[in-house]
Amino acid sequence: MHDNPHILYLVTEDWYFVSHRLGLARAMRDAGLSVTVVTRIRDHGDIINNEGFRILPFLLTRSRLSIMYELRSIVNLIRIYRRERPDIVHHVGLKPSLYGSIAALFISKVAVVNVLTGLGFVFTSGHWMSRTLQPVVRFFWRLVLTQIRGRTIVQNPDDLSTLRQAGMLRDATTRMIRGSGVDLSIFKKLPDPIGIMTVAFVSRMLKNKGVEDVVEATRILHERGYSMRTILIGMPDPDNPTSISADQLCEWHDDGLIQWLGYRDDVAEIWRYAHIAILPSYREGLPKSLLEAAASGRPIVATDVPGCREIVQNGKNGFLVPLQDPLALAQAIEALLNDKALRERMGAHSREMIETSFHQNLIIHETMKVYEELLMVTLTPKPSASSLT
Repeated sequence: MHDNPHILYLVTEDWYFVSHRLGLARAMRDAGLSVTVVTRIRDHGDIINNEGFRILPFLLTRSRLSIMYELRSIVNLIRIYRRERPDIVHHVGLKPSLYGSIAALFISKVAVVNVLTGLGFVFTSGHWMSRTLQPVVRFFWRLVLTQIRGRTIVQNPDDLSTLRQAGMLRDATTRMIRGSGVDLSIFKKLPDPIGIMTVAFVSRMLKNKGVEDVVEATRILHERGYSMRTILIGMPDPDNPTSISADQLCEWHDDGLIQWLGYRDDVAEIWRYAHIAILPSYREGLPKSLLEAAASGRPIVATDVPGCREIVQNGKNGFLVPLQDPLALAQAIEALLNDKALRERMGAHSREMIETSFHQNLIIHETMKVYEELLMVTLTPKPSASSLT
């Protein structure tokens, strides 16, 4: 079916593939590989098709807890893998990595790359369901780690340490690659905006992303007399038990606390008029929204948690605040609202950090080295318009 080496990407959502893995897949295509994407197809299928990638529909929900449903998902994935016969399968996220690695056991001579983009609901929520699932996930994860031709990629040292202590990683087959990178041809360094002071939160609308803390911090700043606006970019996630409802978001919006703008595919434009980026998340892998804000030259306020602290150097390109502390969040935002020179200085450090450590081409190069280890070949993509300039 595929004359060239064949790589298959498994992700839960088509929008996520476009946002986080499209640049990597393009580089693989330009290096001569055949690319297949297995995902839930919603609004971004045409974008994937137009890149020349083969796209196959697959539903892998994160909300159900049904043994029969999960088994059917794995069986369907085995059928896809047996039919497609990829040389590499690249799984993104904990559940795709677990189910995809199990499916890969049923085909021969396939290399497996598992990217853990954070520890997810099972390991971070404290919910009774997550505590029930943890031993099961650990058991099956250790089972799939017996594969010889495999690599696990983590995005920050905190997750590396946590998973190592849980016995879920083998040092010889583990790599740390920090995120998916930022396309600097799209996210350019911008001047401090003119106009009403604007704070932007770009993420899924989840409790554990800190949405409620954002609202409360904004309430505090309004009570202190600040004329500023807080915009929320992103949608609820019905598959996640901590999702904030659209009704609640609309209520906050109507009360004038925040402006909920929903999903936007022009995030680079948001940073033209937003002065400050915030993300008071409970835990992250490596949040791309903060990387994009930093690439745009914006100061950042985030929680002092794994993932966020990889991007925010406290006092240099932003502020780290304690977890679930709206008052501290408000105070950090206030310091930036009052000091344009501080915003500009921190924004310059943000951009410098991205250019040095997080630009897309660097992340693609590090990932390609993992592929080369597994395929024992040298991959050289053609130069693209998104190359760092």
